[in-house]
Amino acid sequence: MRIWIGLVVSVVAVGLATSSPAGAAEKKPNIIFILSDDVAQGDLGCYGQKLIKTPNLDRMAAEGTRFEQAYCGTSVCAPSRSSLMTGLHMGHCPVRANREIQPEGQFPLPAGTATVAQSLKAAGYATATAGKWGMGMFDTTGSPFKKGMDHFFGYNCQRHAHSYFPTYLYNDDKRFELPGNDGKGIGQTYAQDLIQNDVQAWLRKHKDQPFFLFYAITLPHGRFEIDKLGQYESTNWTPQQKTYAAMVSRLDSDVGGVLNVLKELGIDDNTIVFFAGDNGSSFDPKSEIGKHFDQTIGGKLRGFKRGMYEGALRQAALVRWPGKVPAGRVSQDPWAFWDFFPTALELSGADAPKDVKLDGKSLVSFLKGGDAPKRNYFYWELHEGPKSIQAIRFGDWKAVRNGPSAPIELYDLSVDVAETKNLAVSKPDLVAKAEKLMKEARVDDPNWPMKDGKAGTPKKK
Repeated sequence: MRIWIGLVVSVVAVGLATSSPAGAAEKKPNIIFILSDDVAQGDLGCYGQKLIKTPNLDRMAAEGTRFEQAYCGTSVCAPSRSSLMTGLHMGHCPVRANREIQPEGQFPLPAGTATVAQSLKAAGYATATAGKWGMGMFDTTGSPFKKGMDHFFGYNCQRHAHSYFPTYLYNDDKRFELPGNDGKGIGQTYAQDLIQNDVQAWLRKHKDQPFFLFYAITLPHGRFEIDKLGQYESTNWTPQQKTYAAMVSRLDSDVGGVLNVLKELGIDDNTIVFFAGDNGSSFDPKSEIGKHFDQTIGGKLRGFKRGMYEGALRQAALVRWPGKVPAGRVSQDPWAFWDFFPTALELSGADAPKDVKLDGKSLVSFLKGGDAPKRNYFYWELHEGPKSIQAIRFGDWKAVRNGPSAPIELYDLSVDVAETKNLAVSKPDLVAKAEKLMKEARVDDPNWPMKDGKAGTPKKK
């Protein structure tokens, strides 16, 4: 009997010893989403940029997966990041344009809107956002603290975030002044220094528990100002070109800083890091910036911010997770911002929000090297100008309607990614399908009626 008991104890001990590492391997992964304000695919070396140096993002691409067809929520700031947070495309998202609120802030996420941060927090994650929120001031339903965030640092209002040398920032909901700044030009205190320092300090503080960080960096959005031009100071470029390049390289440096902290803390292998822009290039291809830095990648991408063509909707997008996400992979399969919420749910084991149907699909298997999830379509709309504009992609077919009364344009992205050949006249059946899908994809919202006139043009971000 004693021999038998001893054998049982030995077997149990061996089982515990061998199960511990496996249990450790099942630890919930940390999740970081770094969202750059206005960076374009063509700005980064890993997408072909020759003049602006982005060694950290290029390394992130080499150590992870780079996506050629990753799509934003829509082609301007607030609705795009609202789609990311809510898992809803523009046919269902409660924010479908930038809309200013005075004296500070934007149209807030409504009270009943679920966010990825809320689900992750309920699953035991520490949560934080830094940089720019822009989805509701602290006294509204869209406050980051009412949408699942434990900590906030930076700008809440998009308008305030236009200055890189503002007179104040927020630490949580407490405003603090920045010495030597007037908010009108370059001052003594560069806000991005403080934001980056806070992010790195927060990561160190929460290294021993699962965490979710939404790092919404304002770079390289205009106003175009930075504390140092660095390697670009001696070029013969225009002042704006020098500044823009320095801003993109500073973005790159700060992403590298985050990755370095993860390695320093020994949590690199258990942290998945997403990087993306919030919309396509903000420059006309013929402009001083767009032309000089070839943001269309040799004419590959048509359009820019506030449009519905691929140059406005496709993002520079990278995902890195050592040992899980294939290194050096370049994917041509499409995904969109509204996929992030269900992806985070699967990664974390968090429960989906009740009574909410997310539009996205989990990308976990795809990110690990598998096939992209199947879906019927991708849908976008925007209510920024005199006309509401729409786009829908089904398979390799892309339809664009630049106003409710405008004719639907049709492009075959498999052979015409630059959207140069409108096939609508020769493909009436596909135009009819696109029109049906556009109608099916959206729910009317009194805040975002479909407009076809010149009145009520919103202010630009």
